[in-house]
Amino acid sequence: MDSAVFSPADQLIFNGSDPTAFSVVACDQYTSEPEYWEDTARLAAGKPSALHLIFPEVYLKSPDFENRVSTVNQNMEDALKQGIFTEYPDALIYLERTLRSGKIRRGLIGKIDLEAYDFSPGSQSPVRATEGTVLERIPPRVRIREQAPLELPHIMLLMDDRRREVLEPLAESKSRLQKLYGFPLMMGSGRLDGWLLGEEETARILALLKKMASHAEFDEKYGIPGKSPLPFAVGDGNHSLASARQHYLNCKEKLGEEAARRHPSRYALAELVNLHDESLEFEPIHRILTGVSPERLLGELNRAHPLSDTPIPSGQKLGILQNGQLREVWMTQPSRNLPVGTLQEFLDGYLAQNPGEIDYIHGAEVTASLSRQEQSIGFLLDGMDKNDLFPTVILDGALPRKTFSMGEAWDKRFYWEARKIR
Repeated sequence: MDSAVFSPADQLIFNGSDPTAFSVVACDQYTSEPEYWEDTARLAAGKPSALHLIFPEVYLKSPDFENRVSTVNQNMEDALKQGIFTEYPDALIYLERTLRSGKIRRGLIGKIDLEAYDFSPGSQSPVRATEGTVLERIPPRVRIREQAPLELPHIMLLMDDRRREVLEPLAESKSRLQKLYGFPLMMGSGRLDGWLLGEEETARILALLKKMASHAEFDEKYGIPGKSPLPFAVGDGNHSLASARQHYLNCKEKLGEEAARRHPSRYALAELVNLHDESLEFEPIHRILTGVSPERLLGELNRAHPLSDTPIPSGQKLGILQNGQLREVWMTQPSRNLPVGTLQEFLDGYLAQNPGEIDYIHGAEVTASLSRQEQSIGFLLDGMDKNDLFPTVILDGALPRKTFSMGEAWDKRFYWEARKIR
């Protein structure tokens, strides 16, 4: 490999007068709440906004998909011509994201080498998926990216920096860095502040990241023989990153191996966050099924994994929501190590044979509300201990998809940085 896995990038930062209107939440949020995106559109109306440069996934199945893609691509071209961005070449940017709770999440914006990422089961690449990748979700996202001149990232990489050497010192030295921006985010979602790293801090961090990827560091942390180092795991935006990689592979076919390696599509902009950041909390992701017969579904679930209304030592806890009412059960005879795995395996099989749609929801209250719709049922799941993440991925590979979420929807990445990809 001829480049660092995570490195500085040529970053474009919005330079207009209303950053709050420009910055919007990750496109894969609020997929069952179109009213959120309608409110966002009202706030962004008539203003330069990332909303015009992304494709909210609530509209992925809309009949005007191709028109929306073309509009996004044209909006990107127009934004570049209008000069709404200032470019910071070969830059690492330290950011502090104030969450709605008041906690601060520290991150570092740079680019990831897609040659170092592989979401395939059993992957030993330096960057791996933490959840199962749904292959049918990739093509429409590649279609959005393939003609786009820009990327705006909602990818978040995690590192297991137990000694807190990489990002935490920047919080103490930021007064010596050049501050690039600071503004409140829309919809009461907190605040974003960012500083440009100088040469000294950049060199320090790149050296630490190189050390983190070494076999010696890996063996010291985990003591797991026969496995390759895992310096980075994808925390958020796995399908976005998978789509970026597929687009790069397509470029390889079109341009040839050597030309593609020098092409900007080889990289994807991402935020690097320490797994041990105090603000980082793993939240469960719940399920809502619509267009189903709840009685039939529960009958099949009971046959597959007999349900008990009282705790069973070998059982797996599950919350069932019907008409907004919660019933706690324990699935006996589980098929996977985690309740989410047992449930997801069952739901995948059930939906393959029966009508219905599934969506993945952040927040128990939203799931309860959606369960009040006709022909709907919700499932609540407990979260996982974040300290188990890296050892589990190293030993077992990706977790069942949508196992956890890092915080509520309003605390997700907001689009702000951009990078040219052609």
